Amino acid sequence: MTTVLNAPVFADVPTPPFRPGPLGTHITIRGLTKYFAGWPLYENFDLDIPKGKIVSIFGPNGCGKSTLINMIAGLIPIDSGEILFDGKSLKETTIGYVFQNYREALFPWWRTIDNIAYPLKLMGKSKAEVDRRVAELVASFDVKFDLNRYPYELSGGQQQTASIMRALAPNPEVLFLDEPFSALDFEMTLFIREKLQEVFMKTHTTMMLVSHDLEEAVYLADQVLLLTKRPTSIADILTYDDPRPRTTATLSEPSFIATKKRSLEIFQREVRK
Repeated sequence: MTTVLNAPVFADVPTPPFRPGPLGTHITIRGLTKYFAGWPLYENFDLDIPKGKIVSIFGPNGCGKSTLINMIAGLIPIDSGEILFDGKSLKETTIGYVFQNYREALFPWWRTIDNIAYPLKLMGKSKAEVDRRVAELVASFDVKFDLNRYPYELSGGQQQTASIMRALAPNPEVLFLDEPFSALDFEMTLFIREKLQEVFMKTHTTMMLVSHDLEEAVYLADQVLLLTKRPTSIADILTYDDPRPRTTATLSEPSFIATKKRSLEIFQREVRK
């Protein structure tokens, strides 16, 4: 008889009654559990994501930052737990997702404009509705490059811009961003940061951003979610409420410096454990 050590056992475990989040919560996560190769990554993890805020996720390597948003977005199955969006299931919720690897995120056999329009066509929108929404996005992002070109004919920054436009096309209730700037040069990073802020200020779409850059994580966030090593739990949640739009001047504001310093202290504490 073979015994499997550390294998998760979920049978016969009573499910506690669902506990809603505080007023203003958009995403409610209760009892989230995920094992990989028999070892826990998340175990009975609870989290409340506020509505109409940008939440940046930061933590040690391997703690499951991207895995967390992938589970919430339904890209990775969970072992147990419950995730609700304003009390609704994921299937009842419109989401957008911006992947880190933009080169693999866009369909290379479609023109860029067709990639952007794809989620709208999936929703059954008419040609007039699709054209109108794409035109809105083009104006919002001040697009100068030719959207009739194929993705592989564009620069990396242009491809990621198109990826973000596609994610925003269906007017998502929640936008997930998995290290969207990591493969971009500094100029394009600044540009897309600015555009994301503009979109957020206009729509107040709930956003969850995974970042490996602490300055970027704090700069864009209303809340900084700091995670521990695995099995992952919440080390702390810091509120950062400097007014928007944030600019280069924000980086020298005492409140920004203090939030970044406190985030770094918590991060270093968790890494050293």
